[in-house]
Amino acid sequence: MQDSEGTRATPDPDAAGSRLPSGAAGPGSPSGAAGPAEPDDSLTPEGRLVPKGRRRYQWEVLLVLGVSLGQSAVYAVVSLLNKLTTGPLAEQEARINVSQSERQYFDLTYQLLGIGFALVPVLLALYFLSASGRGALRRMGLDLSRPWRDLGVGIGLLALIGLPTLGMYAAGSALGLTAKVVPNALNTYWWTVPVLILAAIKNGLLEEILMVGYLMDRLPRFGWPMVTVVLSTALLRGSYHLYQGIGPFIGNVLLGILFSLFYLKYRRVMPLVIAHSLIDIVGFLAPAVLTILPGLFAR
Repeated sequence: MQDSEGTRATPDPDAAGSRLPSGAAGPGSPSGAAGPAEPDDSLTPEGRLVPKGRRRYQWEVLLVLGVSLGQSAVYAVVSLLNKLTTGPLAEQEARINVSQSERQYFDLTYQLLGIGFALVPVLLALYFLSASGRGALRRMGLDLSRPWRDLGVGIGLLALIGLPTLGMYAAGSALGLTAKVVPNALNTYWWTVPVLILAAIKNGLLEEILMVGYLMDRLPRFGWPMVTVVLSTALLRGSYHLYQGIGPFIGNVLLGILFSLFYLKYRRVMPLVIAHSLIDIVGFLAPAVLTILPGLFAR
């Protein structure tokens, strides 16, 4: 999840040859069209990317991350440095969902605009992935072909990582390495809960499509081994949570490794989006629920 502090090219269609992740077709693979595939001038005879083709992917990734989570990572690092040079980290707050206006319907408008524009880099990444004419959504397993199974796996992942996440936050707080995370700093209106749910789903889509579906396809085309790909995406995931402190950074690095390994095995992003969205929904809404419960039991 991201907060207000952590604000957050065209690909070579059929390049990558033997560097393509498993499940992706290489040059000359059947595409439904008759006749042999056209030769790709960015590939060597062995099917590897030449430096020019590799640079195109590198610029594409830099641009996509520069308008999304890479930008958030830079802001998160600056936010952490600001906190560390202000006073003890444990005595400071990291607010995630904050009001943008004192006027109810302008605040609602700002919240919805923020959610909508945050998803534009997702559309950009999907556009690049679809440039070869093959559907990006089905390729990364972001579809409704097995809704109940994906939901069950997503809930299972939530149960698997829920307690460790709370434990990491508690340990970081006890050691003074984590700021006090305020997941909901919105004013209370009729639309507050629906907006928090939309914000959680936005985070699930943004982070899992970019960090897993997109980067797990693009980074191997740099010539990186898969171990490097998994670790680099996990470190990036942790870095844009640094505004919350060191504990959440470590927790999200471990989460990134787990989600990447899951994707490499099953090639489906949908369960990861579901799990991430559910984690954030619980995190965003639980404080409000816990505030209401004591009053209910007192009656």
